[in-house]
Amino acid sequence: MPFETVNHLQVYYEVYGEGEVIILMHHGFGCTKIWKNIYPSFVAEGYRVVMFDRRGFGRSERGEGFLEFYESDRYRPESVEELRIMKEKLGIEECHLVGQCEGGVVGVDYSVKYPREVKTLTAASTQCYSEVPMPELNGARFVNKFADLEPGLKAKLFDWHGAAAESNYNQFVKFGGAYGSNYFDLRPILSSVGCPTLVLYPDRSSIFDVEQSTAFYRHLPRGELAVFPKCGHNTYEQRPEDYTRAVLDFLKRTTKGERDQTARPAMTCLA
Repeated sequence: MPFETVNHLQVYYEVYGEGEVIILMHHGFGCTKIWKNIYPSFVAEGYRVVMFDRRGFGRSERGEGFLEFYESDRYRPESVEELRIMKEKLGIEECHLVGQCEGGVVGVDYSVKYPREVKTLTAASTQCYSEVPMPELNGARFVNKFADLEPGLKAKLFDWHGAAAESNYNQFVKFGGAYGSNYFDLRPILSSVGCPTLVLYPDRSSIFDVEQSTAFYRHLPRGELAVFPKCGHNTYEQRPEDYTRAVLDFLKRTTKGERDQTARPAMTCLA
């Protein structure tokens, strides 16, 4: 299995295909395995797909003090630097970033800090801002203990994280990782995301209200919004064909220069 050393820790990654690079960034409960129904379509369209498990997720090492790191102000900036180092080690200069939920936060932060390296950004089911501290929000949304989870979800977490499944789950529901341990708000930095950005959102997430998507979209200088009807939070899992079609259409239009950058595009609802 391929690993790279990042900040003295082993980070697991996978690479498929040839062409322009798409980096897929998993959400705050998952790992590279969440993309199993997504990445083959990108490869088939002539893209090189890169995925990796961020520190403490999937097959990547946690390192000492991971709980403290996860709750600290270091989490977001160090997640950005982890991505930068992985790009450097794999010889990637420019790329398209696709982030699911928490992965979208990493994508926004990276696009702001390294704007010349990001051709496009797609943020799916990513919260724009919170109205209560994240532990309070998580406490209301994730009420089950690990032992009480339904068997399918429990099996999925074991598949993603192995023996660390229960400890990871308990940690992930306590605080928000990239979403922080207090109030969360991307709006102040979204105006600094200079690349074309697609916001993908479900209309009935159990975690974030769909109104989050319009706030996200309206604060972007070059934003587009696609809403998936009758879809829950895990858009990549529930609507994989719509997911890949929306991203591929976005990439083809923006990279070919067919998009009018002087006019805001209309919001889209994908049936």
